[in-house]
Order: sequence, then structure tokens, then C-alpha cells
Amino acid sequence: MTESTKSATLTIDGKSYDLPIFSPTAGPDVIDIRKLYAQADVFTYDPGFTSTAACDSRITFIDGEEGVLLHRGYPIDQLASKSHYLEVCYLLLYGNLPSPAELEDFESRVTNHTMLHEQMMYLFRGFRRDAHPMAIMVGVVGAMSAFYHDSTDITDEWQREVATIRLIAKMPTIAAMAYKYTIGQPFEYPRNDLDYASNFLRMCFGVPAEDYVVDPILSRAMDRIFTLHADHEQNASTSTVRLASSSGANPFACIAAGIACLWGPAHGGANQACLEMLKEIGTPDRIPEFIARAKDKNDPFRLMGFGHRVYKNHDPRATVMKESADEVLELLGVENNPILQVAKELEKAALADPYFAEKKLFPNVDFYSGVILEAMGFPTSMFTPIFALSRTVGWISQWKEMIADPQNKIGRPRQLYLGETSRDYVDIENR
Repeated sequence: MTESTKSATLTIDGKSYDLPIFSPTAGPDVIDIRKLYAQADVFTYDPGFTSTAACDSRITFIDGEEGVLLHRGYPIDQLASKSHYLEVCYLLLYGNLPSPAELEDFESRVTNHTMLHEQMMYLFRGFRRDAHPMAIMVGVVGAMSAFYHDSTDITDEWQREVATIRLIAKMPTIAAMAYKYTIGQPFEYPRNDLDYASNFLRMCFGVPAEDYVVDPILSRAMDRIFTLHADHEQNASTSTVRLASSSGANPFACIAAGIACLWGPAHGGANQACLEMLKEIGTPDRIPEFIARAKDKNDPFRLMGFGHRVYKNHDPRATVMKESADEVLELLGVENNPILQVAKELEKAALADPYFAEKKLFPNVDFYSGVILEAMGFPTSMFTPIFALSRTVGWISQWKEMIADPQNKIGRPRQLYLGETSRDYVDIENR
């Protein structure tokens, strides 16, 4: 961290305290309150930590007002259009775009670690067949520490690297097996001759009885979904991973904690909620009714997949995802899928309505990714596992950065206590 060049003055009961101000390379200045409690005997109050910087980071920058998302300084639309997921993984992990030799080595290491320990197959059998795939992923990823003892020592840089490769490589296998298990089909093992996205699609939709050939348009769309969800700064699940890792927990436990947090409908379940909304609308002729409801402040209905908590402008990921959505729908058609018909017409209606433009309620990445996954044939229960698969590299990048940070200390948020003050115990016969 650079030295502070500015300061702020806080006055409490006539006594003043100087607080250093740090200026980032991008974004608002940050007031350093680390010594405030020791000096003034007060805490700050910030539910949800929406105004608190809990760390410094060099990985991802977001400017929600301008609709900007940068990974290591590179705009997300350029990465999604010109790069591919594993190259973005390398960028997030190591700080720079790889040379051809570096990328080949990285892809080779990931490709050769996609298989799971065979004994882990028995873990899946312990779940009910109707278990949510996210429940399976939380359990299986957490259990990896019981199988890969040689990559759980967080103080060993090499073990951290081994854990990194294993998690990125094996997450598609775990997600695909969770899906296969819930639909009663045999597991498909990964193949080293396929790229990352194609391998995942084959493990999900291939069967032993016949060959499954991955369409390059679907593979490219899948890769873009992975890329556009790779990291998103200090969101709830990333903060969970960082908080878990601050205690010294092993990487598999930390990532399992991130998966558990992502499962929440307010976080990773947004594209699933979008598809459920489209199903509720049902047919294109009902769209005006639901748009009217969305404008009615007294109606609890909200258009899911439109607008974003962070982005007060266009979601920079949505433009690229729309391209893939259009390509996938053109390839697979929407004639026999009423949900996709509703999605196409709803997109047109909302973009043409001045109300949504004024409110900056544009289709976001969750809208388009949900449409793509529905068109590919994924059930909505698999939307969040695919998100978890994609975000794994972001969690690991943030985890590695935190472990290497000399300022790293165990997380310990404070509270505004509003309970009872001290009182004496009363024996039960006198209550």
C-alpha cells in the first residue's frame, strides 16, 4: 500500500482525530480507520459493508456508474470477445496475459488434472437423487481436502499452486457429475482432446451409448458465460472466501464456503430467478401485463434480469452475452420453446419502453446467460452450479492475493450491540 498523502479530520465531543486517506489507481479515495477504535474508542457502522473497503486488491475494478469492469486493467468486453476462459484465468491468477508458451503450459496443466480421485465417486451416492446440484458441489468440494492432502498447506507456495490448478480443472467435472447424478445418468469422464467449455458440455450431455459432438457455437457461448462470470470484485461470495481463508482454512474449505454463499437467490441465483419469471409470464401476449406490473410501485412484481445493484448503467458483460444469446437462439431456434419466445419479446418491449431507459433497467448478464442455458437444455437448478464453476478462478485469485498479503489478519467485524445490559441470573423457581 502506498503512503497516505491526504487526511480527514473526525471530531467527537470536541476532540479531533486525523485519519489517513489513501488514493487508489481507480475509484474513490479510502479513509483509513484501522486505528480509530484504539484512538477514539468508537466503531464505524456499515451494514452490508457497502461503504467499507476490507482489503486492497489488484485483480478487478468496477465502476458501476460508468458501466466499467476491468480484470487486471483489461475491459471485460475485450476479454470476452477476443480471449477465452483459460486465458482469462491465467490473467486473473498471475496478473498479465500469458505468452503462447505460458498459455500452452497452463492449459496443459489444467487439462491433465480434470479427473477426480475415483474414490470420490462414492460421495455422490450419499446424496438423494433429487438433491440440488449446489448441495452436492458444496459437499464434494469441501471433501477434496480429504483426498488431496498434498495441497492443503496454505503456507507452502507450491501447494497453493497445486490446489489452484486442481480446483479450476476439477470444478467442471464435479458440476457435470452433480448434474448427471440428479438425472440418473452415468458419469461421463473428461477427455483431454477437448477444450475447457466443450469438455464440460460433453460431460453434461454426452452418454456412453453414442458420441456427443459439441457445436462450436454452443462451446463458444459456454466459454463466454465462464469468462463473464470469472470475477466480480468483492461481492458476497468472494468476501466469504476471503473471510474463511483469513482463519487459515484450507483452500478447498474456502471455495466450498464461497459456493455455499453463491447459492443464495440474491447472489448466484439471479439467472435462475430470471427464468422462473419468464415461466411465470408464460406467453408473449402477457408481456404488456407484466411490464405494467413492473412499473406499478404497489405491485411486488419485479423484472428479474434487468438492471443491476452495482451497475447504474449498461452491464458491460451484457453486450457480449447478447451476441452469444442471439447466435445460440438462431442455431437452436425458439419456435418450440415458449420461454425463449417470451424472453425475446420481453427484451424488445423493455428496450423500447422509455420507462426502463430512464430507470436504467437494461437487460443484464443474468438475463442473457439464463436464456442461453435454457436454450442449451440445462435445467434451472444447474444455473448456479455453472456460475460457481465460472467464479472459482476469481475466488482462488482473491484467496491467493490475500494469503500473500503481509497485512492479512483474521476477519473480525464489529457490531452495534442493542441487547440487554448486564443482569443477574435468576434461579428457575423464582422466575
